[in-house]
Amino acid sequence: MRFVKILGLGLAAGLLVLLGGLSLIGISPSYIASAPAVATGIGAKLLCSARYVSGFSRAQAFDDLVQYSGILDQLSVEYDEEAKRVSARFFGVAEKSSTFIPGVGCAIDYADYTVRESLAEEVLPSIADNSPWPLGDTVATIKTDVQREVDAVLAQDNERGLNTRALLVVQGGKILGEAYAQGANAQTPLLGWSMAKSLTAVMLANLEYRDQLDLSQPAGFADWQKDERKAIAVTDLLTMTDGLDFSEQYNPGDDATAMLFDSPSAADYVLAKPAAHAPGGHYNYSSGTANLLARIYEDTLGGPVAARSDYEKTIARALGFQNAVFETDAAGGFVGSSYLYASGRDWARLGQLMLNNGVINGKRIFAEDWVARATTPNDSENFRAYGYQWWLNDGDAQRAWPDLPADSYAAMGNRKQLVMVVPSADAVIVRLGWTAGQYPDSQNFARLLDAL
Repeated sequence: MRFVKILGLGLAAGLLVLLGGLSLIGISPSYIASAPAVATGIGAKLLCSARYVSGFSRAQAFDDLVQYSGILDQLSVEYDEEAKRVSARFFGVAEKSSTFIPGVGCAIDYADYTVRESLAEEVLPSIADNSPWPLGDTVATIKTDVQREVDAVLAQDNERGLNTRALLVVQGGKILGEAYAQGANAQTPLLGWSMAKSLTAVMLANLEYRDQLDLSQPAGFADWQKDERKAIAVTDLLTMTDGLDFSEQYNPGDDATAMLFDSPSAADYVLAKPAAHAPGGHYNYSSGTANLLARIYEDTLGGPVAARSDYEKTIARALGFQNAVFETDAAGGFVGSSYLYASGRDWARLGQLMLNNGVINGKRIFAEDWVARATTPNDSENFRAYGYQWWLNDGDAQRAWPDLPADSYAAMGNRKQLVMVVPSADAVIVRLGWTAGQYPDSQNFARLLDAL
């Protein structure tokens, strides 16, 4: 035991010397001070969700994790399979754990935060029947030539090391081709990262449709009423033109990592951010903004438990989600920026809802004109090709997807997650995977459209 303690102290001291050396070559003190907490937070959280939400093996979960940074390879990880908890340590300097709750997913554990246990009581079981997709999960509409092309694209992706795990093509409200790889299948909930933002926008559109929220009005947060932030409208948040001083660089010490991996409440972290610009005029991509939208949903409905209940009934059940988990933070708030895990078929349901202008499975979720508003370029002076948490192909000097029709728009997430909606082709394309570098989305999706 004495040897173990001395070894631990030695490793900690060595780490401090290493970090001190990093400060001499331009790595900031904030980075150095935050690295252990962020490393253990991202390790515990992502490994927990990969294992207990997606169902991946420990080896695959860890391999995915360390692709973000070589420093994560130094984590010591423990799994408690009975409690469904993952703990991560970083050279003895920091430790965090994350616990899985059925239907609610994983969140970093913080003392005195127990609301997530109550949220589980609001989760509705999926209606698993033999109805055709999108109401049920039966797919009997595969088109041979489309399937052949989907299989070929996925195989070529993975020959090139692009780690594509799900690829689906939908046209006319029917799945014409789908393929899976690397441990995923048609029922595997896969992390969409920032594609959660697009669903969060839909959730607010639903409140508007039910006359519970006016998107044109100020966000109304009490903390903002004594300064210039009181003028920030919900639409400013939807278009990322709120003007808040939020950094999306994803380095230790940066706002995005502190919010996601070292704060019990993502929305509370962002509520404290000051204004850097007047609302409406300056675009700044911000995961923090998406979590404020999730807080608006929560506040409008009366708190985390009521918000979860409403989401389950009016969003998840209405869409026909079969294998989807929308995770919360420790405080019970939806992490609207990042943490929706859903199968390829479930992500395609979101795209089909947009293609249908708010109707799916015989139910209207938002107003008929909302898609037109949500896919209109914003009014900022620096980047206009972003609507209501949806990326636009048209609206800026250069198209994001030059090989696709101008009317295309998409939900996008880290590691090249995509739900591409192409109204002129009556099509939705879903790609899910774990690509560290560039992905040929424009070329691949054009190739798939050509097969239709």
